[in-house]
Amino acid sequence: MTVAVPFPAAPPPGYEWLADEPTFDPDRHLALGPPPATRTLAEFGYDEADIEPTATPIAVSDPFRVLSDEGAAVLLDTTRRLRAYARRAGNRIEQSVRGGCYRSRFLRDLCLSSEVSDMMSAIYGVPVAPHTMPLHLGHLNYEPSDLSEAVDKWHHDTIPLDYVMIVSDPTTLPGGRFEYFVGTRHEVAELAARGERPPADRVVAPDFPGPGYAIALHGNMVVHRGAPLTEPAERITMVNAYVAMDRSRDDQSRTRDLIGIDDDATLYAEWARHAAWRAEGRLAALVDEIGPGIGPDEAAARLEAAVEDVRRAIDDMRAGQREAEHYELGNAQS
Repeated sequence: MTVAVPFPAAPPPGYEWLADEPTFDPDRHLALGPPPATRTLAEFGYDEADIEPTATPIAVSDPFRVLSDEGAAVLLDTTRRLRAYARRAGNRIEQSVRGGCYRSRFLRDLCLSSEVSDMMSAIYGVPVAPHTMPLHLGHLNYEPSDLSEAVDKWHHDTIPLDYVMIVSDPTTLPGGRFEYFVGTRHEVAELAARGERPPADRVVAPDFPGPGYAIALHGNMVVHRGAPLTEPAERITMVNAYVAMDRSRDDQSRTRDLIGIDDDATLYAEWARHAAWRAEGRLAALVDEIGPGIGPDEAAARLEAAVEDVRRAIDDMRAGQREAEHYELGNAQS
């Protein structure tokens, strides 16, 4: 099993495990098939300069099945129980649950599943592992109370690699489709600055055959949203995040956006561990790569690059809270 940072042995203070949960069993609860077809960032209009620093050139996959019928039923029951902990996630989502893997052992073990991680590695074409920050594991989004609101606004994610799974039955939903824009986030920022949304002829709404199906996403590069419902209905999705094991590529994270959304005591500890893990890998590579004859400027530059994620984390932690980025009218960000 590929592990970046081990999951904590005990939940943080204030979190308690759900009682009477079924134990996650991959033989019973998973129904993985072959890797799905994918589209690349180049097909979305990104150039080589945009793609080269990223973890993978893959942009998005077709829907693929993750859960068996039994697994989908258990996850639906689990997410309904976790709804009691839902709260607004900044300026984007009215009802979401983060830190669910500290409350549900079933959700935790699903999100840490080596079988699913292997599938994600096959899709992305690079080795990945469950995200080093457990707050990014099993993120749950629920339908809004106001039908005029999108379930989630047009945005790109705070993390690079994830899947979006439909937990409630998508075949019965009145609207609320998951949608993504076939284009770059720079294009969407320009559209939003002009008071425009992504044009319908460049928006894709994947067809999810049923609950427990997901799509893999290069989440911080592909602009996407949960469209509004047209009638009141239960709509639940689950997002599970991953990290590329190759730490030489850019981090592609905006953890500062989570200040004020996640619990401080949990967020800063996880954030620090993530930055340390990134730097550890880069520094270890530097030990192996640096040889005699290197000059002061190059040595300093290599060290700066190795600890870049630590420096950014320190600066962002000290800078404090800001509104999460999205591309709704009047909030164009790139």
